Amino acid sequence: MKKIRIVNIDSQVDFCDPKGNLYVTGAEKDCERFAAMLDKISDKIDDIDLTMDSHNWAHIAHPMFWKNSKGEHPKPFTLISVDDVKNGVWTTTKPSLYKWGLEYVRTLEKNSRYVLCIWPPHCIIGSFGQCLFPTVQDSLKRWCEKYFAYPNFVTKGSNILTEHYSAIIADVPDPNDFTTQLNTRFIQNLEESDIVLVCGQASSHCVKNTVVDIVNNFSDPAYAKKLRLIKDCMSPVPGFENLQDELWTFCKQHGIEVVDSRSPI
Repeated sequence: MKKIRIVNIDSQVDFCDPKGNLYVTGAEKDCERFAAMLDKISDKIDDIDLTMDSHNWAHIAHPMFWKNSKGEHPKPFTLISVDDVKNGVWTTTKPSLYKWGLEYVRTLEKNSRYVLCIWPPHCIIGSFGQCLFPTVQDSLKRWCEKYFAYPNFVTKGSNILTEHYSAIIADVPDPNDFTTQLNTRFIQNLEESDIVLVCGQASSHCVKNTVVDIVNNFSDPAYAKKLRLIKDCMSPVPGFENLQDELWTFCKQHGIEVVDSRSPI
């Protein structure tokens, strides 16, 4: 009998509620489709991983971390490049973090990651916005009660010095923080499954990075075919649709199925 696992990425209030701090258009409908799917195939699901964005107010991708020569913080969706930091367009609010900030944007550029984007503060630890979206929470509760099961929560993003889009590894790992390093146990769990259904928010960022890092760290490249992306249970951050397109291209290149929630398995 096949072992089937779900990886649900960041289905949290700040992303999925239209009033959330970083609402992803259509995410609440994605959650409804996920809940309907889980109810339908609940007896076939062996494990569920839930990744949870978990930030502090002070964070390298939040406005308060940076300032210009007038002491003003950047507005959300500002992009900060290496030249911006080198030329003083933006500097760190705390001078002692300047060296890290400059090295950080250099590393992003060197590794061909995203240009540093400043986001509205979101998924603040302990806030309502960090919680699972109610539709998802309710469907999980039904699964837990019916089978005396429990999901595996994977938190990410609490280190203020690096972005952590991927649930597998931070964009720029902090050598002093093991939580930003490669999550080998997570990878192992996925390798031990036969089918891994992937959904969540946002397809342009956290879903994309998680999928890419999973595939790149599998011990056998053929394991990529274990993954199935549930296309109608994820959406891109508005304005970043091209990054979602890159995800579909990556899936095609690696033999990853893109499926519908009505018939995922």
